[in-house]
Amino acid sequence: MTAVFFDMDGTLIDSRADLAATVNHTRRDFGLAELPQLEILHHVGQGAGHLLVHAIPELAGKGTGRPADEVREAFFSHYGEHMLESVTLYPGVKDTLEALKERGFLLGVNTAKPRFATLAILENFGLTSLFGDAIVAGGDCAEMKPSALPLRQCAALMGHGLSPDDWMVGDNWTDVKCAANAHVQGVFCSYGFGVLADSVPSASIASFPELAELLYSAQLSAVSQTRTDTSPGTSGFSSP
Repeated sequence: MTAVFFDMDGTLIDSRADLAATVNHTRRDFGLAELPQLEILHHVGQGAGHLLVHAIPELAGKGTGRPADEVREAFFSHYGEHMLESVTLYPGVKDTLEALKERGFLLGVNTAKPRFATLAILENFGLTSLFGDAIVAGGDCAEMKPSALPLRQCAALMGHGLSPDDWMVGDNWTDVKCAANAHVQGVFCSYGFGVLADSVPSASIASFPELAELLYSAQLSAVSQTRTDTSPGTSGFSSP
């Protein structure tokens, strides 16, 4: 079976307003001026620690590369209260995921988003059952994307061994390089708010429903190739 792993922010969900509002709420708590949404979103995709260090650099832990505990606590408190206020699914996400599940694809989530937020948002949109236990969120793994480790951990949760026919889908360079590091196919979601940087995806999609066509086509090609490889006269041996 083929497995497909998904990022959350900028891939399944449009969380721009909530993330930016939470950062700016936290900045106001500490007497700091708000930042433009685009400047905040530039730092999304590598975990809450990375976001806070770069979006609230004035309060980052000295020399540690980690946000001060009180800043982190304030951020998570605000986000927990408001994370469902403006977040939406991108068009076609639920229908496409359900269609892929029906078609026999294994589905998993590989995100840097904190687990409490990941689970709450998936539940809010009725997506939890599509992924089951195959969810690796920020803090669940010793390493984060672009490391292949969280992808391997997610595959293990679904009882699946990664293969080159599997896919990692996301809107950021971390997702594409995670795919490359795990030796699976990487799909870049150009409709999201991440950046591709110097990463090279296997394919790009401008809307989520395009993913189904891409995966179905790849599935059919794989079946066709298998039939060709196993058909009479393809063994490579000459007739006597």
